[in-house]
Amino acid sequence: MSREFIPVRIAVLTVSDTRGLADDKSGDTLVQRITDAGHSVADRKILRDDRAAIASLLRAWCANPDIDVIISTGGTGLTGRDVTVEAHRDVYEKEIDAFSTVFTIVSMQKIGTSAVQSRATAGVSNGTYLFALPGSTGACKDAWDEILVKQLDYRHMPCNFVEIFPRLDEHKRRK
Repeated sequence: MSREFIPVRIAVLTVSDTRGLADDKSGDTLVQRITDAGHSVADRKILRDDRAAIASLLRAWCANPDIDVIISTGGTGLTGRDVTVEAHRDVYEKEIDAFSTVFTIVSMQKIGTSAVQSRATAGVSNGTYLFALPGSTGACKDAWDEILVKQLDYRHMPCNFVEIFPRLDEHKRRK
């Protein structure tokens, strides 16, 4: 069975107290890979490490019918300023637990036991997928090249995230 590619609309958020668009290498890496894969960048922003502000933007993007997926980079570490994971979890309706596990497996192959310092996470809210990636360009490349490019491609078998888009919010349509 052959399937046609379905482009996905992806918003990119960089969480950083120090970077702007001019020096956002991780955000640039994601944007390039998203467009190279045939998807579109629906929006792009940079926010400081502020849990409430991050969660607020994530909620707004989840409510936007022109955004299917949100990928954030930065703020997933262990320091006091790293609050992206908490902001994501404030928004999730369901967490995609295996994403963290698979990302750790991919990271272990590249950086060994240093992978334990990452808290990459993913979830679903309001029919939108959300992924929180570490702030390094290497981590963004690994997450995209080894996981997301496949799971965001409708042609990927045996299953992928795109094919279940229509059912992500089915519970809201029940009587």
